[in-house]
Amino acid sequence: MQSALGTTVRARFPALAAADEVYLDSASTTQKPISVISAVDRYHTSQTANAGRGTYTWANQITRELGRIRARTAAFIGADADEVIFTAGATAALNAVALAWGLRNLEDGDEILFHPRDHASNVYPWHRLAGTLARFGVRITLVPYSANALGEVDIADILAKISPRTRLITVSHLHHTFGALSTLEELRGRLDESVLLCFDCSQSAGHIPVDVRVLGADFAVLSAHKMFGSPGTGVLYCRRRVHDMLDPFLPGGQSGVSLSQGELHTTGMPDLLEGGTPNIPGILALGAALDFIDDIGLQAIASHNRELTLRLVAGLRTVAGVRFLPGPAAAPCDVGYGIVSFTLDGATASDIGFALSAHGFLVRTGAHCIPGTPDDEESVRVSTHIYNTAEEIDRFVNRLEMLAEEIGGT
Repeated sequence: MQSALGTTVRARFPALAAADEVYLDSASTTQKPISVISAVDRYHTSQTANAGRGTYTWANQITRELGRIRARTAAFIGADADEVIFTAGATAALNAVALAWGLRNLEDGDEILFHPRDHASNVYPWHRLAGTLARFGVRITLVPYSANALGEVDIADILAKISPRTRLITVSHLHHTFGALSTLEELRGRLDESVLLCFDCSQSAGHIPVDVRVLGADFAVLSAHKMFGSPGTGVLYCRRRVHDMLDPFLPGGQSGVSLSQGELHTTGMPDLLEGGTPNIPGILALGAALDFIDDIGLQAIASHNRELTLRLVAGLRTVAGVRFLPGPAAAPCDVGYGIVSFTLDGATASDIGFALSAHGFLVRTGAHCIPGTPDDEESVRVSTHIYNTAEEIDRFVNRLEMLAEEIGGT
């Protein structure tokens, strides 16, 4: 049965209400429901104040509201409130892990396992960390692991590369280009407990249920603007067992740091990693986004995206010259999380994107922030969400088929 959810929900997104374009780039950023827009507007137009800095009513209200949203966010991912850190985004959250944990704990000869075809935000921070430590004579090794034909992490490759010096394994929970889910479930019980696990949940949060306890995550990051919230806001989950391993990476006002006799002293989480004034409107928008997701239901969202993904893959299979990247098209069963990437023979990804845009189909093209991707391996990425419809997918496939025929006829 086809889901009608996209049609019924669409009216709650002002940018889409009167748009002629078909927005298929939600993996880059989602459209915003009116409730999120209103949350930001209310903060700027009514009782604007800072949090945690005043004893007057306006400030106290904001402080309480941010506390409520922190607890709400914790419940959303299966954590406790003191394990949730608000950041400037997923990139900032991953860099926080590198700085707050890596600089303090890594020693000469230690290793971090990473996937070189993950998003740059889950690649560059570790390289930067290695370079910084090397300046102080500490040499760590970044050990790359591979993905399989489905786009999932290759568990056998990870197991082959784990050593007694492995300190962290970092992985994309849902890959931003392949649209493949990796939970590391096969590694449970096979890893030394000292090996920490870091999950980039930027694409999975808001699409499917994310439970950090089930994942066994020590660190996990979320991106608010990819789950109906505002840009410039993210979440860092730090499992309680790592709290004593962390140093403040952003010391300043309200950062859980004090100065006594010329030395810095730290207090507990989450203040330890939240220096400076937070992005208050962004956090308020995150709270509204979580309420919106709860109203729709994560299972309903996941089911809707799965239907659209399967419909898209089936349609693209009929288009001559389409070549899929690893992902749901290669899966032996019906899976889909709203992301499909492909190339088309005879045209570059950027040319395809330009041609599609001219007909109102808004997709992402290029390297998709995968470091070192050569020009001839760039692709077209289609990403859906709750406001897209089966009719839009069919129109997209028809337009691409016409484009493929035009290319083949030249």
